[in-house]
Amino acid sequence: MSRFGARFSTSAAVREHHGKDESAHAPLPPDAVVFAQSTAEVAAAVALCHQHRVPVIPFGTGTSLEGHLLAVRGGVSIDLSGMNRVLAIRPADLDATVEAGVTRKALNAALHDTGLFFPIDPGADASLGGMAATRASGTNAVRYGTMRENVLAATVVLPDGRIIKTGTRAKKSAAGYDLTRLFVGSEGTLGIITELTVRLYPLPEAIASAVCAFPDIAAAVNTVIQTIQLGIPVARIELLDRLSIHAINRYSKTTLREAPTLFFELHGSPAGVAEQTAALRTIAAEHGGMDFEWANKPEERSRLWQARHDAYYACLNLQPGARSLTTDVCVPISRLAECIAATRADLEATGLTAPLLGHVGDGNFHMLILVRPDDAEGFAKAQAFAQRLAERAIAMDGTCTGEHGIGLGKKKFMALEHGEDALAVMRAIKQAFDPYDLMNPGKVLPD
Repeated sequence: MSRFGARFSTSAAVREHHGKDESAHAPLPPDAVVFAQSTAEVAAAVALCHQHRVPVIPFGTGTSLEGHLLAVRGGVSIDLSGMNRVLAIRPADLDATVEAGVTRKALNAALHDTGLFFPIDPGADASLGGMAATRASGTNAVRYGTMRENVLAATVVLPDGRIIKTGTRAKKSAAGYDLTRLFVGSEGTLGIITELTVRLYPLPEAIASAVCAFPDIAAAVNTVIQTIQLGIPVARIELLDRLSIHAINRYSKTTLREAPTLFFELHGSPAGVAEQTAALRTIAAEHGGMDFEWANKPEERSRLWQARHDAYYACLNLQPGARSLTTDVCVPISRLAECIAATRADLEATGLTAPLLGHVGDGNFHMLILVRPDDAEGFAKAQAFAQRLAERAIAMDGTCTGEHGIGLGKKKFMALEHGEDALAVMRAIKQAFDPYDLMNPGKVLPD
């Protein structure tokens, strides 16, 4: 690793930083960290690790929630945060090519004068490479989809150091296997994404955000279901329960009614947004909606959504010193109310503290189960609750993870969700790409 000079580090502080994420998993630092600045440098580092059979763990911004960054077998963490160049913006084609270390906020800043934006918003200012690797989505997914739908092409370093390009900028293709979508969601276990070409969207002519409280969770969820089933083209629908709103009020100094609450956002023409606003107001009123308030000015919308994005840290503040064992199940919209009701009944029986929030417009919700790191009994109880929730979602034709990925935390649900035969196919793909199991080992596939 001499070619990297000072960008190769074995210091304890650097290694510790690269061996933890935002999950409740205990840190596992790598043996060394390489700060790469180009695809060629990533390839050189990976080739050297392959030659000496040393594990490799890609690192973006460290915001993952399922232990993706933990070096379970030691090895080298390759930090791509220095690969932060926007390589090309093509307004006429509605796409851009970026290096993997570019964050979503940095890309949107680069798009400032183009009339375009990149909509995938997982909350954290994550790197686009990490977002692609975990198949992230977020608040806008109900309208704009997830990273799966918005990555057109990629440059990938394979486990032996070879560099390949997947996909094209064409709007569609029927040429061969879809390698781009194989790597999107692979969590660094098949290769390292170093560049991406992503879709862009025109900034809406009009945007309106709203907040509305409800007498109970069921009323809020039924409002969501009716809104989706009527085909109202909302861009975002976020649900927060009473405890989440209480946490936000304390943390962000807001004054929202402490009751189950929906955050909405509509994109479109002024006339279209006005029409959709009226329809949403009517639906919410039918379900007992209260304090229905619209934010039309950009600064008001920013304040509202910043409070939503701060919800994770706000909820952690409910129990200082606690960590969050965070779930993120997703079910068909018709089963959402049933799943949430059963989950809340289960939670009340456990005595755990777990705020509920989520991107309910696409059937995705989170429980932030708060536990202290030194509370072994509480952690075991939280894990058991999370397991029941994942099994409940899968039984409803849903998934154990709508957007966070599998990492270390959800490997045990892979067979239940996919079946042993499908899991065998996944293992065969992993073996074909990475026969020595060097790429982010211990993640995704159960032992």
